[in-house]
Amino acid sequence: MALGNNTKFYETPNHPFQGERIAAEGDLLSRYGLKNKEELWRAQSELRGYRREARRLIGEAQGDTEVAAEAGSEFLARLKRIGVLDDGGSLDDVLSLDETDILERRLQTVAYRQGLGNTPGQARQFIAHGHVTVDGARVNEPSTKVDVSDEDRIEFDETSPLADELHPERAEGQ
Repeated sequence: MALGNNTKFYETPNHPFQGERIAAEGDLLSRYGLKNKEELWRAQSELRGYRREARRLIGEAQGDTEVAAEAGSEFLARLKRIGVLDDGGSLDDVLSLDETDILERRLQTVAYRQGLGNTPGQARQFIAHGHVTVDGARVNEPSTKVDVSDEDRIEFDETSPLADELHPERAEGQ
């Protein structure tokens, strides 16, 4: 068996046939316009990584959250920059995050919330087809995490037919 780089960035559920979990996943998929459960599992795995890092920092500081916050200042700054954590957030707040906090920071969701699409799925399609720019650069990955500072710079590409406000696919009033 050849050893290579791990290309799977998510973990699947331990129990694949739990009705309650499947229903909750289906709700999140439709609410955030995700393509498949893999995207949800990636968000859950990313969240697990954040929690793991917060627990590691608190453990190394032997429970002293002030020392842990100082040691993890770069980690906390990164979470605040991408908007997963509020400005006053601490390592304890990282442990109370859930997957919706991660899903809310995806370009697809932010673009939908700003009215670039009538549905999360339509916002995803506009992004995938190259109609959306972030700070002037075309981005065609709906799962891209959007920095809080770049939220106001999400718009239709000026060369896109969707840049015309009278385009029939544009959201009303946008």
